[in-house]
Amino acid sequence: MSEMDNGKIGDIVKAHYKSGTYVGEIVEDRGEHYLIKVLAVLKHPLQGDIHNYGKTEDVFFHQRKALSFQEKMNVSKSATHPYIDEIPDYTESLKAALETQKEKFKQQGSSEFQTKVLEQLEDLEKRYFR
Repeated sequence: MSEMDNGKIGDIVKAHYKSGTYVGEIVEDRGEHYLIKVLAVLKHPLQGDIHNYGKTEDVFFHQRKALSFQEKMNVSKSATHPYIDEIPDYTESLKAALETQKEKFKQQGSSEFQTKVLEQLEDLEKRYFR
């Protein structure tokens, strides 16, 4: 899909932000970026040190939450694409994105990195759905 440099306020888009992917609505055109209001989560952000992915020693192991419903993000136009499917329910989409990421790591065998990622995701799950 091509980048979106002709979006209009109100357009529904798929946007890659940090290490997550979201469905959102363009609320403002800011030149090189769009201000986008989050409506759903397609891919949960990655856990750990993005710059040293897969490592657990001598790195800061980040826990990254997904953006909340209607939270606004400033996204580069090159990371924004038209979204034509039905907009999923935010809570259901967050559950599905989290579950997808957990399953991916459960299938990768056993390592210290995998264990830490799953711990972070399970902690986030408790916080999201308490």
